[in-house]
Amino acid sequence: MDKMTVKDIPLKDKKIIMRVDFNVPQDEQLNITDDARIQASLPTIKYILDKAAAKIVLMSHLGRPKGKVDERYRLNSVARKLETLLGQPVKKLDDCIGKEVKEAVKTAKQKVILLENLRFHSGEEGNDQDFARELASLGDIFINDAFGTAHRAHASTEGITHHLKSAAGLLLEKEIRYLGEALKSPEHPFVVILGGVKVSDKIGVIKNLLPQCDCLLIGGGMAYTFLFALGKKIGNSKLEKDKVDLAKEILTATDQSGRKIILPVDNLVVDKIEPEAETFLVTDEIPEGKIAVDIGPKTIRLFEEKLEGAKTVAWNGPLGIFEMDSFAYGTKQVAEFLAGLNAVKIIGGGDTAAAITKFELQGKMTHISTGGGASLEFMEGKSLPGIAALTDK
Repeated sequence: MDKMTVKDIPLKDKKIIMRVDFNVPQDEQLNITDDARIQASLPTIKYILDKAAAKIVLMSHLGRPKGKVDERYRLNSVARKLETLLGQPVKKLDDCIGKEVKEAVKTAKQKVILLENLRFHSGEEGNDQDFARELASLGDIFINDAFGTAHRAHASTEGITHHLKSAAGLLLEKEIRYLGEALKSPEHPFVVILGGVKVSDKIGVIKNLLPQCDCLLIGGGMAYTFLFALGKKIGNSKLEKDKVDLAKEILTATDQSGRKIILPVDNLVVDKIEPEAETFLVTDEIPEGKIAVDIGPKTIRLFEEKLEGAKTVAWNGPLGIFEMDSFAYGTKQVAEFLAGLNAVKIIGGGDTAAAITKFELQGKMTHISTGGGASLEFMEGKSLPGIAALTDK
């Protein structure tokens, strides 16, 4: 990659200010229910500590407090979890800028310091340069390891880079390597799996990856706009009427280029979307009043046939309403088949990553992105502000 990484910079005796993504889910008692994002930051934190950095100052957002202090979104639970996972004390501060924060960072005996939620200040999302300068004053070097926010030009991702030498952390470097470099020059056969609800969310990914891939498998709610574009009946299934013409254009262009888009040939349908709903198996013609909630067994086998022998697979978006066990079978079967392939297997973030975690297949994938919107934009081939702003090698 052409950006500096944490491995390119001498860290000994330096104060490192590092952007992490600790935007983790919490229950009503503010207990963390999934610490995956905190765990994902540990390799970079440990690397910096092992290189004898003087201190490491961590900064993150949590939730959407809208520029004001909101007790629900304090990072206290995150600090406690980080201490446990890291196995050493973490000093948690009650703000992220100001004289008291500077003094606390300077005098802290702990080597790891966690600032309070960045989004308690409107200057964070507004990319206010005074706010960015205040953050920069807390360190000698800036490391960005928060891929989940790299698509936003915020003070802690883009603004701060105007004041400090800036580099990618180990996690961000990995995201760039797989979502950026690997998808630009994939080993073939290259198969792309796209699911999720909306065609509109995936248009950029389709346009960017379709010319490169050997096969594009489409499932989830977005499949029914494509089926409708082919003249199929889709009942009450998800339809984006304003994207039908675009779907027709994509299908026509695909036929002419020799590329193949594979759509569901059978579907699991219900009368109403609820966990205990009676299910019916139908073809690619969905009866009036029915709602498609998952791909059927013939589609699963068809997708597996197309995946057989693939050397690179990129997957973004579940193939059904996987959150409900009754409608998770298609996504699970394809995930388990993919897990057994000898290929580079890249999982886009968000719901796809959640599905892989639900099925306990994380260790079988080459890379699972920690970003939702960021991974989508990167797969679209877009330049992300938080990465573009890093110091060039």
